[in-house]
Amino acid sequence: MRAEDLRIEQLLRMDERGGVRFAGERALILDAVAMGLLRKQLVETLGMAGARAVLTRFAFAHGWRMAEALRTAFPWKSEDEWRAAGARIHSLQGLVYIRMEDSNPLSPRGTVIENSYEAEQHLLHLGRSEVPVCWSLCGFGSGYMSRAVGTSLYVLEDKCVARGDSACHFAARTREEWGSQFEEHLPYFQGGEVLDATLHQVASALKRTERKLRERTRALEQVVGEPEGPGGLVARSPGMRQVVDLSRRAARSEATVLVIGESGTGKERVARLVHEESARAVGPLVAINCAALAESLLEAELFGHARGAFTGATHERVGLLEAAAGGTLFLDEIGEMPLGMQVKLLRALQEREVRRVGENHQRPIDVRVVAATNRPLAEEVAAGRFRKDLYYRLRVVELTVPPLRERREDIVPLARVFLVDAARQMGRTAPGLGAEVADQLQRYDWPGNVRELRNAMERVVVLSRGAHVELEDLPEDVRVALPASSPTGQVRTLEELEREYILAVLARNAGNRTRTAQELGIGATTLYRKLKSYEPSARRRKR
Repeated sequence: MRAEDLRIEQLLRMDERGGVRFAGERALILDAVAMGLLRKQLVETLGMAGARAVLTRFAFAHGWRMAEALRTAFPWKSEDEWRAAGARIHSLQGLVYIRMEDSNPLSPRGTVIENSYEAEQHLLHLGRSEVPVCWSLCGFGSGYMSRAVGTSLYVLEDKCVARGDSACHFAARTREEWGSQFEEHLPYFQGGEVLDATLHQVASALKRTERKLRERTRALEQVVGEPEGPGGLVARSPGMRQVVDLSRRAARSEATVLVIGESGTGKERVARLVHEESARAVGPLVAINCAALAESLLEAELFGHARGAFTGATHERVGLLEAAAGGTLFLDEIGEMPLGMQVKLLRALQEREVRRVGENHQRPIDVRVVAATNRPLAEEVAAGRFRKDLYYRLRVVELTVPPLRERREDIVPLARVFLVDAARQMGRTAPGLGAEVADQLQRYDWPGNVRELRNAMERVVVLSRGAHVELEDLPEDVRVALPASSPTGQVRTLEELEREYILAVLARNAGNRTRTAQELGIGATTLYRKLKSYEPSARRRKR
């Protein structure tokens, strides 16, 4: 038998008890995106070197085992055909595409590989690389060839699609034939040295992270009085407590969630809470801003595209609806999505499958969608700018995040959390918030919501010169804000409102009574009398 005559039906067998058999051995069918996510997590946890060592050694064992299985599975015409079958197996398993005429890595020109799943997944999850990244393919080829040839052979990659090359290129040599250029690659095939060093670095990094988390928790407990709530949300107000409660209950289902709220209210944080409290928390949380891309680019991002589907599509790409398999896709600013894309998204959500741009077949998806918008979608539907059917499909569970001006109980706790975070980033001690500054923060309406409050606290940490925040450290808009008619939602007397308003105008005018009286439209004598009545001694005499 010749290697080029191998067909997938000759290798695959289905066993009701044993599952899939490939070349007579029990095999597992793994999703490429899932493997890509594992690769991403390995890189993020172990670093590039550690991830390469793990994947190379694992694939080496895979290749060695495959060579042994194929050795006796078929009556090969010659030993050379058995060796060449390794390249054919690579293609049949969906890892790459190799032309049989270019399948001899021992030849001086090496082997050209197209459609490497490993390069595709690296680009999808980690972006462009400066070095070749098809580590599993190198490991598999090395294991297979070493077993087939009977001596240690090492496959290395010098061109890679993930690096920007037009195709991936590999060559196999012995250690002696590679010479000095192999020394930097040897530890990845031996594994131990690189992994020991990497695991030591990971353990040290984990200890540092745990120490930082403990320090932050202690700082929050000291400054705020208690740690943050679920998902890092601060919820003292009844409105936010209801949002957190509904989010946690919605997370226990697979229902689509629509988060509504003004810009900067923390809609993405709520979406993260839904994800983290759900059974999909072990999967990825993938986010995309629907307002940031043109319709054609948004379609390619969500659904993926085939190679050559349009100008610039030099390789096949997995869409985010596929990439978020087993996890959650967060569609931010869904109200900005063009009507044409709304139709396609609705179909994908209903059918639970997508069709990549440039393809004519459907692919199943397993993803939960959480969408968010700062637009009143009901009004957009009435105006014909948003599809009614998609609106109802998205709002199976609707969460409305109140603006900061409607949850003033959260302002001071949030400010203290942001002070701690900003101070830690700048290597400083978080300044305290006095009663006067806290009161001024609650007077301001915060049109930019939580995002504006965070930025204001970063400014405070930069400008603060003492252990406590002073009024002059606050942004001008906040510093001169006049009291609202009912900042806490409770009924207040006219005398209390008048007193607070007069003192606020006086503070804004830096104590200038003449200017204050002019702005208030009262005489200077009247102002003087009122200010005198506000003094503690005057209050005691009145009693």
